[in-house]
Amino acid sequence: MPTGSITADPAASMPSAVKIPKTNAARLLEGLHIPFSLHRADVDEDDLSAVSMARKLGAEPERVFKTLVARGDKSGVLMACIPAAAELDLKALAAASGNKHAEMVPLKEVRPLTGYIRGGCSPLAGKKVYPVFIDQSAAAHDHIYVSAGLRGVQLQLRPGDLLRAAHGTYAPLIRSAD
Repeated sequence: MPTGSITADPAASMPSAVKIPKTNAARLLEGLHIPFSLHRADVDEDDLSAVSMARKLGAEPERVFKTLVARGDKSGVLMACIPAAAELDLKALAAASGNKHAEMVPLKEVRPLTGYIRGGCSPLAGKKVYPVFIDQSAAAHDHIYVSAGLRGVQLQLRPGDLLRAAHGTYAPLIRSAD
């Protein structure tokens, strides 16, 4: 995968000549010489779920990672990247981040904290640098998708490259099916 390649979603109902905007997350990856590709899909304001995005990308939900913003009682704000269909285990996130407790940040605080809006929150190049925890299942895939920082725009890259760019940590973060 070449550094900074751009690919339109072939299933999207837009001409392939539509330019995908380059985001700060993409610029960060370019600056680190990390290979990635940008992918665009139509946005349904009524369904901003990562599972819906996976469907539009033609990707398995296990390979599309959503970025959630939480707050630990000791560390403060942190980000968790988990598979599209999974549910974040806040106790596991707290343990991985050295906190006793962690809770989701209220949606109204996400943009002021990160610079990103719901459905377009990237673990990269936010308003501030926060600790990033990536569910360990990412390591099982050759490439994964994460938000590029805009609704409907995704980065595809190797999980290890995301880990490096985000200065992240792999950890078990999702609730088991039990």
